[in-house]
Amino acid sequence: MIVTLCVTSTIHVVADAQEAPPIFGDVTIDHQFSPDPLVVRGMSGGSVSENQIAGRTETPTGPCTGFVDEAPDHTLVLTSKFDYLKLQVQSPEDTTIAIKGPGGTWCNDDFDGKNPGMVGEWLPGNYQIWVGSYEKGKYFPYTLQITEVK
Repeated sequence: MIVTLCVTSTIHVVADAQEAPPIFGDVTIDHQFSPDPLVVRGMSGGSVSENQIAGRTETPTGPCTGFVDEAPDHTLVLTSKFDYLKLQVQSPEDTTIAIKGPGGTWCNDDFDGKNPGMVGEWLPGNYQIWVGSYEKGKYFPYTLQITEVK
């Protein structure tokens, strides 16, 4: 007589609060969101000139330089007006940012060192965010931090 023994096991994985942030994540926030800063990540760069996406070469927040993908890297939905909100890219290489949303289009390069960012008052609505590389065809990992802490 042959007996076949079948053993199954279930493994439960508990998400650690320190797990890596989502890549190319879309974000919806309201005041006093948590965690703050909220962090998403991605790969900068592309073959499209950022000024083509922005429709201009300069905005009040900085120049529209660098290269991005045609599609935005992130969508940020603000469910209410923010009197103060800061978005900042952290990357080991030179990156740029373009944001289209209610009230216009903004670009930035070198907000903090070679990392771009935006700070100020934000209207409620949907924002498209592109993170670019200063050089065409170069792709670099980055994190995008969103905070309402001054």
